[in-house]
Amino acid sequence: MRFDVITLFPEMVETAAGFGVTGKAIEKNHVQLSVWNPRDYTHDRHRTVDDRPYGGGPGMVMKYQPLHDAVLAAKAIGSNQAKVVYLSPQGKPLSQALFAEASQLSQLILVAGRYEGIDERFIQLDCDEEWSAGDYVISGGELAALIVIDGITRLLPNVLGDEESANQDSHSDGLLEYPQFTRPEHVEGLSVPKVLMGGNHADIECWRLKQALGRTWQKRPDLLEKKQLNAEQASLLQQFKNELDVKGCSDE
Repeated sequence: MRFDVITLFPEMVETAAGFGVTGKAIEKNHVQLSVWNPRDYTHDRHRTVDDRPYGGGPGMVMKYQPLHDAVLAAKAIGSNQAKVVYLSPQGKPLSQALFAEASQLSQLILVAGRYEGIDERFIQLDCDEEWSAGDYVISGGELAALIVIDGITRLLPNVLGDEESANQDSHSDGLLEYPQFTRPEHVEGLSVPKVLMGGNHADIECWRLKQALGRTWQKRPDLLEKKQLNAEQASLLQQFKNELDVKGCSDE
């Protein structure tokens, strides 16, 4: 898969993307990453990419033409089927389902805005969608672009060392991930659950599903409202609640 980022700070994206899962995927050519600076597509000696907003108001607005030409350059090297996404607080919230859908693309062009925003005509004429990293405002879209790249890259074939890792991540099945433990067995009076040390894989999988359901119920009940539980899942969640009640009574 190919990622292209339209940004005024290409070094910021290239440097951060060089680490971890994304960096290894680039190194092994599982993904390609290119950055495009709109300043390289300006036509004046000052390389102007922004101007004052019509109607007045604070700040500056990124101009249409440099962004448009940068997108055309990215498409020329990649594919005519590329999806262009503007990273914006007004966009569709990022989610695991969105990443999974986008992982089927051959090319994704991410536009990182700056200043007070970008010319609305660029959004209407050049962008297919708007995506948001959350209900907050940051100084530019570069960090959001890096989140998108990392989230999608780990879903691509041969990227993770263990192909099951992505399938067991939080949100992959609409649930939070179950608790994880490693050595030593005892830490400050807390011990690894015995079921994880028993070697019975069926019992371990059952325990993990129960914990995933319980954690989601405790920390993100809104996710459970969107998920239709089957009979087994409903029973395991009730078991988790019952065990929590028993533990609570024993602590009193």
